Amino acid sequence: MPLAAAPNLDPAAIARLAGLELRARHVVDGYLAGRRRSRRRGQSVEFAEHREYVPGDDPRYVDWKAFGKTDRMLLKQFEAETNLVCTLAVDVSESMRFRSAQAALSKFDYGACLATALALLVYEQRDSVGLFTFDDRVRDSVPISANPNDLAQIAWTLERSAVARQSRFKDAFDEIADRQRRRSVTVVVSDLLADPAATLEGLKHLHYRRHEVLVLHVLDPAEIEFPFERATRFQGLEALPEVQVEPAGVRRAYRAALQRYLDRLQAGCRDAQIDYELCRTDEPLDAPLRRLLTRRAVHGG
Repeated sequence: MPLAAAPNLDPAAIARLAGLELRARHVVDGYLAGRRRSRRRGQSVEFAEHREYVPGDDPRYVDWKAFGKTDRMLLKQFEAETNLVCTLAVDVSESMRFRSAQAALSKFDYGACLATALALLVYEQRDSVGLFTFDDRVRDSVPISANPNDLAQIAWTLERSAVARQSRFKDAFDEIADRQRRRSVTVVVSDLLADPAATLEGLKHLHYRRHEVLVLHVLDPAEIEFPFERATRFQGLEALPEVQVEPAGVRRAYRAALQRYLDRLQAGCRDAQIDYELCRTDEPLDAPLRRLLTRRAVHGG
């Protein structure tokens, strides 16, 4: 699969992806390849659940007993061994455009590179990938496909994304859950800068809908370390006002509040069996993916 198929990546990012492909391939073989259970129609496999009938579906799989009881056209869904489906959900809200002097890429650009790298790895394992971009709701999507040529469509969709609205993670995650017809490994790429209770509620909705959820939590190093020394005027994002701050007077309280936020978010993900990885935008692109995939391989995926 030629890396040039991802036109939104500059040469340096392409070089990083090439390295990631080589270093992470064994881990991805162990996790993303292999066989996973996923829905398809058929009589020789195990019944899983119902979904609403839509025009064009094979009427042979309509559950007529359920129709007699509920007056609803429901289609039987079955389980069969098939390849993994990966759904990428990338945050395009305004706060993702932040980039400090310490980072070469904005949070969005870094997250888009993470998503494209992961899509490349999944395609190379002959598995399927789809994409949603979101802020307060889903903005764009790329249908699930196992065709590697669709990597260019994913990269182009991310590249042209220019939405700068306020994020509402619960609403967006609820919509993503409702729009997914097949169970998948759903990878959320976001700074998650919102009330952690609402964020976790949305992530849990994805999990309760039988998706396996992974979170790539993208933060700028300045957001983590608060390295500012002089009096600074911080520009508000996502409808927040500007704030004039004397950094020395708030640094300790800021870092403590950030740690409480991270602890709550990580604990919530752990309790909900959601895999979580913190991604700093000043670290090499392959680092968080290698950590995440290695950990999952060690613990059996």
